[in-house]
Amino acid sequence: MLVRTHLAIGLLVILAFISYSSHAILFACIVLFATILPDIDTPLSVIGRKKLSRLINFFTKHRGFLHSFTFLLLITILFSLFIPQIAFAFFVGYSFHLFADCFTVQGIAPFWPFKKKVSGKIEAGGHFETSLFFFFLILDVIFIGIKFASLA
Repeated sequence: MLVRTHLAIGLLVILAFISYSSHAILFACIVLFATILPDIDTPLSVIGRKKLSRLINFFTKHRGFLHSFTFLLLITILFSLFIPQIAFAFFVGYSFHLFADCFTVQGIAPFWPFKKKVSGKIEAGGHFETSLFFFFLILDVIFIGIKFASLA
């Protein structure tokens, strides 16, 4: 999926889970960052084009280890031990990226090192993904409206 779709999903996730966080801004920033982080393994992505990412690109393949729940669980455990304030937000953002990629044609191997892939029919950048992007964007606007209405 394209970064815009992942971010639209990430924003909806933030709106759904932010009440469980005592640090709302930190939570939102970590979720958005974790939502795009799995694509650091491809030079075609927004985050994968950065200079620091080139080393990661050299040692990994797109939708390999970094696109697995195995990696997610390892990193989340490390965050839980050393930076527990961000562990939940990281887990939420990263896991929704992986979940969304499960529905793409390319799919992911969710339990690396096992090679069994999970995939769907959504073409990255295709018409259906564009429709999904606008669907999540509309849901984001509705949820933001509900959040603001509840503050009044």
